[in-house]
Formats: sequence, C-alpha cells, structure tokens
Amino acid sequence: MMRYVRYLILAAIVAVLVIAAMANRQMVTLTALPSGLADLVAWNFSIDLPLFIVVLGGIAVGLLLGYILEWIRESKHRAEVSKRQRQVKSLNREVSRLKQESNEGKDEVLAILDQAATRKAS
Repeated sequence: MMRYVRYLILAAIVAVLVIAAMANRQMVTLTALPSGLADLVAWNFSIDLPLFIVVLGGIAVGLLLGYILEWIRESKHRAEVSKRQRQVKSLNREVSRLKQESNEGKDEVLAILDQAATRKAS
C-alpha cells in the first residue's frame, strides 16, 4: 500500500514539474559576469536557455551541493563508526582466543559444548 502512495506522490510531483516547465518555455540569457565586471575583464560567457531549464538546473545544483556538504559533515561520524567496528572485531578475536585458552586442558567434547553454549547465549 505504501508503495502505491509513494508512486502517487512521485507522479504528482512529476506532473507539477511538467506543467511548470510547459508554462515557462520562454528563453532567458544567462551570463557568467555582470556587464560592468565583464567590461573590465574583457570576457563574458552567455547562453540562451529556456527558463524551466534554468530553474530545474538551479534546484539540481542546490541538491547536489547539499548532499556533498552533508557527506562532508557526516565524515567524522563515519570515521567513528569505522573505529568502533574495528574495536569490536578486535575484542571478538580476543574473546575467542581467551575461550580457547580456558578450554585448553578440558576434554574436547566439553570444550565444544562450552563454546556452543556461549554462542547460544550471545
């Protein structure tokens, strides 16, 4: 059921975007520099595009920058998780080694049963 609701919302968003794109087909000129600054530099890039492409492109660039900035912001959390995972693996290896040492002098069957009981408990 939730899948259909998600598809319905997605279809509504796409319909709104298509209608807005059809309503804003007029051409606009994008320039890289303002005219006063372009006269000083003697270089200016300009391109004519439909307005809806400019708007949707701006939204896409904003989303991309947001994702990149969020990824950078979360890098310290990912590093901490990675460090904790390494610690857990190291501690698990140490526990296994200690269990082997504690079962060293015991009968093999009893050692296997002891290992199975500790695995079941954890």
